Amino acid sequence: MANLSTHYAGLALASPIIAASSGLTETVENVIELEKVGVGAVVLKSIFEEEILMEMEQIKQQMTGKPYVFPETMDYMDDEPHEDLIRKYLRLISEAKSAVKIPIIASINCISNQKWTYLASEIEKAGADAIELNLFSLPSENEMPASEIEEMYLTLVNKVCKQVNIPVTIKISHYYTALGQMIKKFSKTGTKGIVLFNRYYSPDIDINSEEISGSFVLSSPNEIALPLRWIGLMSGNVKTDFAATTGIHSSKSAIKAILAGATVVQIASVIYKEGLSVVNEFNSDILNWMKEKDYECISDFKGKLCFKGADNPASWERVQFMKEFRHFVK
Repeated sequence: MANLSTHYAGLALASPIIAASSGLTETVENVIELEKVGVGAVVLKSIFEEEILMEMEQIKQQMTGKPYVFPETMDYMDDEPHEDLIRKYLRLISEAKSAVKIPIIASINCISNQKWTYLASEIEKAGADAIELNLFSLPSENEMPASEIEEMYLTLVNKVCKQVNIPVTIKISHYYTALGQMIKKFSKTGTKGIVLFNRYYSPDIDINSEEISGSFVLSSPNEIALPLRWIGLMSGNVKTDFAATTGIHSSKSAIKAILAGATVVQIASVIYKEGLSVVNEFNSDILNWMKEKDYECISDFKGKLCFKGADNPASWERVQFMKEFRHFVK
């Protein structure tokens, strides 16, 4: 009999559908509702490195009496009350863990390997089943060489992995000069899972007012192409679990990601657009597809279509590109 159970980063999941870090996962009440509709795990809304560092500095100021200004985050601080953020986040982990049976994955959105990394141990003590490090270096940064950014993140992941006994996963962007090499390097740090890919602030422009008019917050279905490509290329070459995210808007896209080699998929935008019931639909559709194909479990088809074989995947991919576009006619 077909079932959806799987293992991701050492965690036992009843479904390969994970609720991604977002506003949907910032309260215990939401986590409870997500469990009811069938998610296999929840990644709590991220706590940001800037928040952690600011709170540390505020405590330092209270102890020393010396004023401190963190100018880069003042606009954000004007809008958000930041009282004891760290303790509040640890309480969210503890209360969510007590309220549900599904794994609770804490999330830290980080841009450096500064002293905030002590928080990983506190997150483990609070009861989190795993930690997801969202490595969030913006491609607009131009002061630090690429090699230094890469080395900083490798050091960070190694440091956190050594601090805790629970699984550490990472969520990365595609903005690396040699992405395949970086994925291989990350896979050797001790991380148990790699999430492809995180999304950045992408401004839109109002041509009438000639002003920046916000950003594209939610993903679109066509964005699945990028994680599908890289999971397909890398899942057969490294011994780390992959999670696909960004562009997973249907059960078909979830199945595609697993066929490419993903162990799980993380979703958020589709829940915002269609409501919580979409999780049930995903699970039901995947089960029905598995029954039609005579698959009993996720591992029966996971990675069935990942890249295997030739020593040079770039050459193989170029051949596929030529085959696809040589005779393309609209």
